[in-house]
Formats: sequence, C-alpha cells, structure tokens
Amino acid sequence: MPLSFLIPLCTALATGYFFKNSTDEIAYIAGVFAAISFILSLVLAPWQIQFGLLIIVLIITKRLLQENESKQTEDTRKQSREIN
Repeated sequence: MPLSFLIPLCTALATGYFFKNSTDEIAYIAGVFAAISFILSLVLAPWQIQFGLLIIVLIITKRLLQENESKQTEDTRKQSREIN
C-alpha cells in the first residue's frame, strides 16, 4: 500500500494548525491550502481507506437523517397539540 497520500495529509494538518492559531490574513490562505491538501490526500489514498471513509460517512449521514426526521415529527406533534 503506497503511503504517498500521507505527505499532503501531514501538510494539511500542519497548515490547519497554523490556521487555527493565527489571526492574520495569511491564516485564510493557509486554510485554503489545508483544504486543498486534505482533498489531494483523499484522492491519493488507497481504495481501502477511501472505501472505509465512505462507509463511515454513510453511517453518520443515516444517523443524522434519522435524528432530523424524529425532531420534525416531534415538532409537528407539538404544533398539532397546540392547535387543539
């Protein structure tokens, strides 16, 4: 498994740390560079890591959708009780 994706990932983490701790305008440039480096590291990552991240994202998205749906049903129940 090639580990070349770790170079832009480490760069993204370092510039992200710089972005978090700086208040100058250069911090915005560092933030953009960190985002680009992070995306590049995801593109260069092996398919096993990409597949694992995809599964994690799908599970988290499903949970968030279920929580949002349950909140919406509770809100509609409260509104219908207030109307009656």
